[in-house]
Amino acid sequence: MNKTFQIKTNNHSEMTDITDELESWIRETGVTDGILVVSSLHTTAGITVNENADPDVKTDFLMRLDEIFPWTHAKDGHGEGNTAAHLKTSTVGHAQTFIIEEGELVLGTWQGVYFCEFDGPRARRYVGKIVEQA
Repeated sequence: MNKTFQIKTNNHSEMTDITDELESWIRETGVTDGILVVSSLHTTAGITVNENADPDVKTDFLMRLDEIFPWTHAKDGHGEGNTAAHLKTSTVGHAQTFIIEEGELVLGTWQGVYFCEFDGPRARRYVGKIVEQA
C-alpha cells in the first residue's frame, strides 16, 4: 500500500510534524500490524524522528545544522547555491522505517515524525509504504 503526501513549506528551513497525518492514513488502511517506510522525494528535504513536546527542540536542531552546514557557498561548485541543504538531508536521511502494532505507529512518549525542509519554501512530496504483516 502506497500513498503520496503533499506538503507546502513556508520557510527556508523548518520541521513539520507529520505524525498525525501518517497515523490517520494507517487507520484508514485498516492495517493492524506491519512496517511503514516514509521517504522524502527530494534531495534537499528529509524525514526524521525527534521530540514533539518542546518546540525549542526543532529550533535548536535547525540552528545546530546551520552551524555545521552554513549557507556560505562562495567556494561551492554547485550552481544552485544549496549545497548546505543537500548535506543536511544526507545527514538527517531521506527515509525512516516504523513498526505498526495494533493499528498504531510504535513511537516513544515524546517522539514525532518530521518532514525536514532545508531549501524552502516549496511544494514538496513524501511517500509512505505500508507492508502488512501476514
